[in-house]
Amino acid sequence: MARAISFVTGNAKKLEEVRAILGPTFPQVVAVKLDLPELQGEIDDICKRKCLEAARRVQGPVMVEDTCLCFNALKGLPGPYIKWFLDKLGPEGLFKLLSGWEDKTAQAVCTFAYTDQPEGEVLLFQGRTEGTIVEPRGPRDFGWDPIFQPIGYDTTYAEMPKEKKNEISHRFRALDMLRDYFKAK
Repeated sequence: MARAISFVTGNAKKLEEVRAILGPTFPQVVAVKLDLPELQGEIDDICKRKCLEAARRVQGPVMVEDTCLCFNALKGLPGPYIKWFLDKLGPEGLFKLLSGWEDKTAQAVCTFAYTDQPEGEVLLFQGRTEGTIVEPRGPRDFGWDPIFQPIGYDTTYAEMPKEKKNEISHRFRALDMLRDYFKAK
């Protein structure tokens, strides 16, 4: 039997979403809560460095995720720092950040990094979803979902049924590539 893949997260909702997207035929994914350093830099570099540090601590197959919300008017900010912006400003404050800008478009970006050994190659799987930043709507129980409305939809991520979000989200797009990699392996 293949060894389980440790997914570095302390977020039960994120683990639930990842397992739902990957499906029952994917290798077992178990949550491991690690206090990894919050790195600064470009998305790919942050993911690779976090993944190698996690693999060093776990000593086995590991994946980490980095999620960004990139406002086009702000040239990609808050980007990888969305967690801190959300913590300090909440969904309303994030929406208000764009009050002085006509351009309310954004990209939701999810990058999964995977390696099976501490000194191994780190593989990146990145998904992007284009959308618009709107006044918060829907439940407030999952990050910035209440302010992100994907292009082509009239609901925010928060207002969508989980199944629908899991078919179109940035996280789905990244995990779909990860799943394809494992199928081909």
